[in-house]
Amino acid sequence: MKNIDLTGKIALVTGGSAGIGLSVAESLCQAGASVAIVGRRKDALEDAKRHIAKRYPNAEIFAVSADASKVEDIRKMVNQVIQRFGRIDILVNNAGTNVLNEAFDVTEAEWDRIMNVNVKGLFFCCQEVGKHMAKQGGGKVINMASQMGLVGLYKRAAYCTSKGGVVQLTKVLGIEWAPYNIQVNAIAPTFVETPLTRPMLENKEFYEEVIRRIPMGKLAQPEDVAGAVLYLASDLSNFVTGHTLPVDGGWVAW
Repeated sequence: MKNIDLTGKIALVTGGSAGIGLSVAESLCQAGASVAIVGRRKDALEDAKRHIAKRYPNAEIFAVSADASKVEDIRKMVNQVIQRFGRIDILVNNAGTNVLNEAFDVTEAEWDRIMNVNVKGLFFCCQEVGKHMAKQGGGKVINMASQMGLVGLYKRAAYCTSKGGVVQLTKVLGIEWAPYNIQVNAIAPTFVETPLTRPMLENKEFYEEVIRRIPMGKLAQPEDVAGAVLYLASDLSNFVTGHTLPVDGGWVAW
């Protein structure tokens, strides 16, 4: 039986300096991978690097500052990782953003901001890393979708559209890149308790609504999402591609 041992693997995690991305990076290090974390803020990246190094002193961590919504930044970032490690075995597209607004009131700037990060940036990360994976004989691409790519929720017209796009893109890449031994999958988390979501969930009425919609009756933790990443990054998922795995406590099963 195969197990989750990523020793010798090289992983790249966008949005890796906090929240879900940081938990994913930690879990990959724990499993033996060398990890490049990517984010816009150099100070946050350095804090994350120190945090991981403290917990896993033997882990190799590389921090790269880049804007995951800009194609030129993506190309430079991938090149830096390739120069450092020589290859990329695992790509976790975790960078994402959201703006809450009624559909009548969504501005062009809000729409573009969400699409540029959640769809455009994610696609070009896939494309740039995928080219290297094809040359090296395979790899694992894990896209961070959302349960909101599978169901709808008010005030999230642009966000739901973007995450639905991630789900569909994952299917297409899974089909196109199967001959190259590249497995492309996505994870669709529910509301995860992080510093980013905490202010939103401090609204008691909204929090209670969220909990009502989750059959397991609680929020997800970053470690829950990281566990799904480990599965999809490992040899355990070698015959899984084009799939979106909900980590939602049963929300989309209603």
